[in-house]
Amino acid sequence: SLGFRDVLSDGKTPPATSYKTIPGWSSDQNTWDEKLYPVWEEGDPRWKDCWKGGKVKAKMETDSPALIGSNVTFVVALQFPRCQKEDRDGNIIYNRNCTWASEGQQSYIYNWTEWTDNCGWENCTRNHSNHVFPDGRPFPPHHPGWWRGHFVYVFHTYGQYYQTTGRSSAIFSVNTGYVSLGKHMMSVAVYRRGHSSHIPIARTNVPYIVTDKIPIFVSMFQKHDRNVSDSIFIKDSPIIFKVNIHDPSYYLNNSAISYKWNFGDGSGLFVASGSSTSHIYALQGNFTWNVTVQAIIPVPCSPVTPAAPVPTSAAVRRTVPTNSAPSTTAMSMEDNPDAGCHIYRNGHYGTDISVVEGIFEVNIIQMTSIPKTESQAEKSLVDFVVTCQEGLPTDVCTVVSDPTCQVSQSMLCDPILVTDECLITVRRTFEEPGTYCINITLGDDTSQALTSALISINEGSSSVATGGIFIFLGLLAVCAAIGAVFLYKKYKQYKPIEKSAGQAENQEGQVSFFSTLKTLLFPSNTERNPLLTSKIGTV
Repeated sequence: SLGFRDVLSDGKTPPATSYKTIPGWSSDQNTWDEKLYPVWEEGDPRWKDCWKGGKVKAKMETDSPALIGSNVTFVVALQFPRCQKEDRDGNIIYNRNCTWASEGQQSYIYNWTEWTDNCGWENCTRNHSNHVFPDGRPFPPHHPGWWRGHFVYVFHTYGQYYQTTGRSSAIFSVNTGYVSLGKHMMSVAVYRRGHSSHIPIARTNVPYIVTDKIPIFVSMFQKHDRNVSDSIFIKDSPIIFKVNIHDPSYYLNNSAISYKWNFGDGSGLFVASGSSTSHIYALQGNFTWNVTVQAIIPVPCSPVTPAAPVPTSAAVRRTVPTNSAPSTTAMSMEDNPDAGCHIYRNGHYGTDISVVEGIFEVNIIQMTSIPKTESQAEKSLVDFVVTCQEGLPTDVCTVVSDPTCQVSQSMLCDPILVTDECLITVRRTFEEPGTYCINITLGDDTSQALTSALISINEGSSSVATGGIFIFLGLLAVCAAIGAVFLYKKYKQYKPIEKSAGQAENQEGQVSFFSTLKTLLFPSNTERNPLLTSKIGTV
């Protein structure tokens, strides 16, 4: 006779003597009822006929890796052939919205409700010959809607199995305190319930990891940085570090967590209680930074009992009563330095980054109207003299919007060559009079910065309106990771500033800069009906 281990094991499970018993699970040494639950090898032709209309697939996912002592969760979902779905009663029917299923086709694929109704409540509840799991144990006690569990799921891991009935999906969790550290495999066999026997329809597995290190990863953000994924950041600009702890079962919710940072630039160690911090690199170069996360996890206090003498170690082990949390059953004094009331767990993350010069503040220091020629009688030319700090730009992008700075009207980007000083003249042509919001962005391979202004073009005049004062406010760089700019390169985004219409009317004829940004997307760098164009020989 076959055992559960023979049916479900991948052949790599450690000996059964090394297992801790997971509550609710059973040893895979038990006998499998092959008559009631047939076992088919891969490639068996009977798989082709086990389901009407095609093949059922099982997809299983897990929230691994899991810190030892926490719960690891598994979700398995059945994927039916095309045009099939499960209704609210658990029956499998054809999807009426699917064109492949014709109107004259039978609606039900598997009508378990009719099957239950035909056999009658008394007969269905009294006939227990096939209402059992593969090990002979009866299905769970009947409850409202019990007949909707038309599938039998048998899970297997770590030399043990768990069996349940359900609909087209199942979810369950395992406490990793009963599982050893390392990589393991969770497998599942799914059977379709039948009158006299149950038919296998799908099998799958998924690996999972149990670790004694807190699973963490760190995200980095810098508003001047053009591409946060390239590990290249800008000197003299804050980098925001955010630690994300992977703890889906909330095992660490009541823990005291601290973060020890080393940014690798000689600034020393920094300990914080919050998961976010910022750091400014004052020098260019390559740096290796790291963070260590420590969690002090409260557990039931227990008396200290010495373990058997170990010649190579004087470490004392403590034993926790069997009704305590499984994660505390055996831990060293290094894990429990305070008489067994806490567990100490650590996590570590680090990586290399490069720090380079970047473009910071951008300012328009002068705007000059260019006298019109006869060929430009209805156009206005304006030169914008723009400066920036730190790096030297390689491209300039100009976006013209309505006076509220919310509706983009045109965009134009150009590559530029600056070899000495960041002092650039940008000439643009305005084809119609009116008030415009103009955004000018300077960028290089790693950074970018933006400045904005309102400009009024008078009808019949080639001059920029000068009825008010100039107010300049250079806006700091906008990170490309949040869609700051479309440059002349493909698939980049630009964020002009936004401004209310009322403010625009009050400041017509003036130039102003604002700090509020609003996302605008542009499919290309070409303008079909440009209000703003460049002139040959100028930027």
